Amino acid sequence: MKPSVNEVNNIRLQVFLSRSGVCSRRNAMDIIQSKRVSVNGQIVSEPSTPINPEKDSICVDKKLIKSKQYDYILLNKPDGYTTTSKDPFAEKTVFDLLPKESKGLNPVGRLDKETEGLLLFTNDGDLAYKLTHPKFNIDKVYKVTIIGQLKPETRSSLEKGIVLEGKKTATCKIFDIRISTNQTTLFIKIHEGRKRQVRLMFGKMKHFVRYLKREEQGPLKLGSLKLGKWRRLTPQELRSLRAL
Repeated sequence: MKPSVNEVNNIRLQVFLSRSGVCSRRNAMDIIQSKRVSVNGQIVSEPSTPINPEKDSICVDKKLIKSKQYDYILLNKPDGYTTTSKDPFAEKTVFDLLPKESKGLNPVGRLDKETEGLLLFTNDGDLAYKLTHPKFNIDKVYKVTIIGQLKPETRSSLEKGIVLEGKKTATCKIFDIRISTNQTTLFIKIHEGRKRQVRLMFGKMKHFVRYLKREEQGPLKLGSLKLGKWRRLTPQELRSLRAL
């Protein structure tokens, strides 16, 4: 039986070995080219060979490799919870809000203890990499409340980029601005992921951030998910993520 060719669920053999925890992608190429991998009983030496994990039998050194089961949990993180699983000094962690089976998952990026909002957990390393590495330019949208009235010139400077810790921030978009007597509420869209970036950006412009919440990350949105609650991703959301 030959490897599947025209299947919707096809992935490259090299990617399958990496996602299944056999080795890294780089090592997977060496293993395949060394003719140590068989697909449906036939030795395969081309790393880009398309396979369907649900139908094909893949072996490394004659040992059957099972497809790793991935899980994806979306949390609406409340204020006061630390994004960690192993901090002995943290009074409350995000894992206190998740089901027991989430212990093997990792947060995709981090939110400060004081920051609320969208936080994804998964054991899918490839997806986490795409969502967090700057080179993929994945947008994140935050709702922000700052002390003071945001001036047009301040908005323009932030959108064009300002220097933080010796490096200029990438361009961003500020929208839906609502100004009151002593504070401003707005939404900001960025694709960088520096530590405490939004707080530092407004702090540099003399505006203290009173409230911060991540509303979106790539195609993912909080929607009606209540604060402190979690849910698994829908099939449509997974398709959108895999299309990144």
